[in-house]
Amino acid sequence: MVSNTGTWMQRVAQDWLVLQLAVGSGATALGITTGLQFLPFLLLTPFAGLVADRMPKQRLLQLTNIGMAVPAAILGVLAVTGTAEVWHVYVLAFLLGSASAFDAPARQSFVSEIVDPVDLTNAVGLNSASFNAARLVGPGLAGLLIAAFGGGAVATGWVILLNAVSYAAPIWSLRHLDVARIDSPALAQRGPGALREGIAYVRARPDLMLVLGLVFFAGTFGLNFQITSALMATEVFGKGPTEFGLLGSFLAVGSLTGALLAARREHVRHRLVVGSALAFGATVMLAGLMPTYLTFALLTPVTGLTALTFITSANTYMQLNTDAGVRGRVMALYLMIFMGGTPIGAPVIGWIGQEYGARWTLLGGGLLTIAGVGLSAMLYLRLERARRERGPDAAEAADEPAVSASPAF
Repeated sequence: MVSNTGTWMQRVAQDWLVLQLAVGSGATALGITTGLQFLPFLLLTPFAGLVADRMPKQRLLQLTNIGMAVPAAILGVLAVTGTAEVWHVYVLAFLLGSASAFDAPARQSFVSEIVDPVDLTNAVGLNSASFNAARLVGPGLAGLLIAAFGGGAVATGWVILLNAVSYAAPIWSLRHLDVARIDSPALAQRGPGALREGIAYVRARPDLMLVLGLVFFAGTFGLNFQITSALMATEVFGKGPTEFGLLGSFLAVGSLTGALLAARREHVRHRLVVGSALAFGATVMLAGLMPTYLTFALLTPVTGLTALTFITSANTYMQLNTDAGVRGRVMALYLMIFMGGTPIGAPVIGWIGQEYGARWTLLGGGLLTIAGVGLSAMLYLRLERARRERGPDAAEAADEPAVSASPAF
C-alpha cells in the first residue's frame, strides 16, 4: 500500500514534469515517456518470466524493488536541482520499466504461493483493491504537493523522491515473510526450450489466446489514462496540477469498487472477460464526448470500474487456468502482451492527441478496444473449431490443465 501510493504519486509527478519540460510538444513527449517506460515489458518480460520460474520469488522481488527505487531517486534529484531534461526522463523511465518488467511476473505468480487455491480469486481482487486504494490517494496527494511546492519542475522532484523512499516498505515486508508458509513450486530447470515451452502451452489453449487478444487491444489503445487524463485536463478543460491529480483519484474510486466486487466473485468465465472489455471500450468513448471537466470527472469512476472489472477478471482467469510449473512464464507472456503493447499504443495515442485533439485519444482508444474484442472472439472461435476437429483426445488434452488448476472451471 505504501509503495503503490508512491508509485501513483510519481506517475502524476513524472507526467507533470514532462509537460513542464516539453513546452509545445507535451502530448508527443508524454507518449514517448509512457512508451519507453513500458517498452521493457515487450523486450524483457519473457526472460523475466523464466527468471521467476527459476529463482525464489521472495528474493527476486527484493532485488526488483531496489531496481525501481534507484531510477526514481536519480530522477527526483535531477528535478529538485533544476537540471532535469526531457531525455533524462526518457532514460530513467526506461530503466524503471526494466526493473518493473522483472518485478511484475514474479509478483503476479507469487500470489498463488502465499494464498490457498480456493482463495486465489478473492486474493487477486483484494490485491487490486489495495493497488487502487493507493491510486485513490496517490494522484490527488501528488497534485496537492506539486501545487504546494510551486507547481513547477522542481516541485515534481520532491514527489518523485517520496516514491523512491516508499520502496523500503515492500523490501522490509518481503524480508520478514515466514518462509515456511510459502508454497513454492519446484524451480524450473535450466536448459534450452524453456521459453518455447511456455509459448507452446498458451498456443494450445484457445481460451488463453482469447484473453491475451483482449488484453492486447485494451492495454495498447484503451488503458492510456496517463496520457488521456493529462491532455483532457490541460488542453480541453484548461486545468492545473490539482485538478489533473484529482482525475486519477476519481478514476481510483471506480477502480477500487471494481476490485472489491472482484474479491467477492468465486468464478471467472469467458463471458465476464469479454463483456467487461466491451463495457470498458464503450465507456472510454463516452468519456471523450464529455463537454465539461465536471461531467468528465463524474464519468471517470465508471471508467475505472469497467477497467478494473476487465483487468481482474482477465488476470484471475489466467492464473486459475494455468499449471503451476509454467505459471511464471504464462503470466510473463500475459504481462508482455498487456503492458508491452503500450510502447506501440502510447506514442500513437500521443500523436493523435497532438494532431487531432485530446478527445480523439479517448474516442480512438475506445473504438479500437471494441474492435479488438470482435477480432479476438473470431480468432477464439476459429482456434476452438480447429481443436475440436482434431478429435476429442486433443480437446481433452488441451482442457486438462484448466481442470486440474481449478475444479470450478
